[in-house]
Amino acid sequence: MLKNTKFIKQGRMLVLAVFFGTACATIQLGPTMGPLEETVLEGEGPEKVLLIDLQGVINNQKDYAFTGATTALGMVEQVREIIAKAEKDDDIRALLIKINSPGGTVTASDIILHELVTYKKKHGIPVYVQIMDLAASGGYYVALAGDEIVAHPTSLIGSIGVIALKVNLENLMEKIGVNWEIVKSGDKKDFMSPFRSFTDEERKLFQNTIDNFHTRFITIIAENRTELDLAAVKPLADGRIFDSNQAIDLKLIDRIGYISDTMERIKLKLKKPDLKVVTYQRQGDYKSNLYSISPQPPAFNLINLNLGLDKSTLSPYFLYLWMP
Repeated sequence: MLKNTKFIKQGRMLVLAVFFGTACATIQLGPTMGPLEETVLEGEGPEKVLLIDLQGVINNQKDYAFTGATTALGMVEQVREIIAKAEKDDDIRALLIKINSPGGTVTASDIILHELVTYKKKHGIPVYVQIMDLAASGGYYVALAGDEIVAHPTSLIGSIGVIALKVNLENLMEKIGVNWEIVKSGDKKDFMSPFRSFTDEERKLFQNTIDNFHTRFITIIAENRTELDLAAVKPLADGRIFDSNQAIDLKLIDRIGYISDTMERIKLKLKKPDLKVVTYQRQGDYKSNLYSISPQPPAFNLINLNLGLDKSTLSPYFLYLWMP
């Protein structure tokens, strides 16, 4: 006779424990998350370089299993968890941030930059950034936390700018004979509605917000790239993308090289040849070397199948995002 059932978290799996008298059977219902654990990628010394892997679109959207259990944190929450764990380790001598990202939301990009810079200043340790395939828009914004930014010979860098999207279904609704009635307290309350176009005044107000975020991006670059000032950055901030050779000529990055070269440079500059490279991962993840990648964060749906009718997509997304 079935006596009792309960859910139990076990590593990265959610199991259903079913009790039959004194016997127990478990059924795995899907993945869950375990705590972060330190993994050594190379080296044997007591002092460490912490490798943080940032890949994919930058946002703070969690990923869930069909059971509702969280299987992956959003990138902002993930970085904050890593920083919180690193705060307790006095053996960390440098951060190595590996970036492969087209960017993401303005706020998520800004928070991650803030978290990395705050940790760097608090502990007085250098931050090195290694760009893999891509550090565009918000990806480059986050890279500005680095004291040195290194790109692979074939990396793409840039796309400095802001974009926001709005679905406009006005003509479609007219064709199919559907009218959407809205009661509002002010004439601009529904200016992001997918059922009508911007007025000229609303477009100007929206553009003003875009321009403010763009100015912030340019200012952050000028503040963190000591060889550049606002006048030098502005001509580069039209959304274009640069290859590694162009980026180094424009002083957007410091060096061109492979991640193994960057690691050797860290050891040389810190005069610590026995530095150990560590990263944090969860049970069930697997990273064996510097080129190993973390599980991808959830994708960011700009225009999803509900055509903007979901309440979570009615608000505009302001994006530091490369959209080729």
